[in-house]
Amino acid sequence: MRQFLASSDSSRHAIVIGGGPAGLMAAERLRAAGVEVDVYDAMASVGRKFLLAGKGGLNLTHAEVGEAFASRFSSGNGEAFPGVQQWLDRLDGPGLRAWAQELGVETFVGSSGRVFPVDMKSAPLLRAWLSRLRASGVRFHMRHHWLGWNEARELRFAHAGQEVAVAAPAVVLALGGASWPQLGSNAGWVPVLTARGVEIAGLRPANCGFDLGLARSDAQSPGWSPFFVQKFAGLPVKPVALHFDGQSGRRFSRQGEFVITASGVEGSLIYAASSLLREEIAEFGEALIHLDLLPDRSEEFVLAEVTRPRGSRSMSTHLKSRLGIDGLKAALLHEVLSKQDYADLSLLALALKRLPLRLRAARPVAEAISTAGGVRLPELDEGLMLKQLPGVFCAGEMLDWEAPTGGYLLTACMASGVVAGEGAAAWLMKRPV
Repeated sequence: MRQFLASSDSSRHAIVIGGGPAGLMAAERLRAAGVEVDVYDAMASVGRKFLLAGKGGLNLTHAEVGEAFASRFSSGNGEAFPGVQQWLDRLDGPGLRAWAQELGVETFVGSSGRVFPVDMKSAPLLRAWLSRLRASGVRFHMRHHWLGWNEARELRFAHAGQEVAVAAPAVVLALGGASWPQLGSNAGWVPVLTARGVEIAGLRPANCGFDLGLARSDAQSPGWSPFFVQKFAGLPVKPVALHFDGQSGRRFSRQGEFVITASGVEGSLIYAASSLLREEIAEFGEALIHLDLLPDRSEEFVLAEVTRPRGSRSMSTHLKSRLGIDGLKAALLHEVLSKQDYADLSLLALALKRLPLRLRAARPVAEAISTAGGVRLPELDEGLMLKQLPGVFCAGEMLDWEAPTGGYLLTACMASGVVAGEGAAAWLMKRPV
């Protein structure tokens, strides 16, 4: 075993493990406080998931502020997470936009309130950020897979076929959750911290898709029909509203869009409700949602149009001409309604406003955009230091909280990095040499 110490004789030295947004932000705040910083990451380069998030346009944050922004977050049990406000007090949406501007990246607010870089890309921002971090003195060590601690309380890493050991007074863990493990977040830290007595909530998918149950009562197997999958998988359903009234009081209602998948549904509207749907399935075995295929039309209007005399025209032609229902939305009706229900005009009109879909399972956490569960928040002090492990701080998605997409998730990850970085710097200042 090769062993080395990186500035370990310095009382003002910290190691950050994990080169995602939370880890990089922790490194930035540590260095700004005059702390020597080494960043270790298992991958060949940092920010892999950050770059992936920018493929369709980097949603950096959201224009909501104050209580409206903070209300988007929940803690491990699905309840409100008021503690996020302490993170956002250190870095909120406007603060993140100002930070990006300092890096030379201008942002704009989209029609939905989401905030994007003007060029929509994540790579220029990451390059500018890394350039500033390196110029400030932050050192990066790639392809170092963290294994835990040895008996001397040094950090163990697997690197180039060998095991190396590194020591520093303060450590910030920003190791991500379990989503997209091919990008580095594989939850390998869970048994390491559990062995040290840290309480971890089970990792679960968040902002995820769902598998469909029986599309209709006479279906032979769960999911869409082969014909429907072949023709419509990958296509968006819009505009549409999703309504959910759970058996234990969970409720959700919002207009937006979602995407048909080979096994069920995914997309922004589904992600927004995913924590409620996931918990409903865990408790009752399924989650029943209703789709309003005509969210801008009243039930009375729809019923009047459906029952309007159509002469020799087919019902499909009638629905297309009177209500604009064709293509994917028309196919959804046939997929969910039996022939008898489709022929019943009252039931057909009701289905256009409340089309039922039964969801039977969340997609695996490895496919999810983010992860719920992780280090339970009571395990941490206000500076995000583990109470069981003085000098060890945690940040980002490895903590037990969740948020929807739309810029909320990324903002809070980076804000938690600020809190952990500043917390570690403050702890080093107070620590007796």
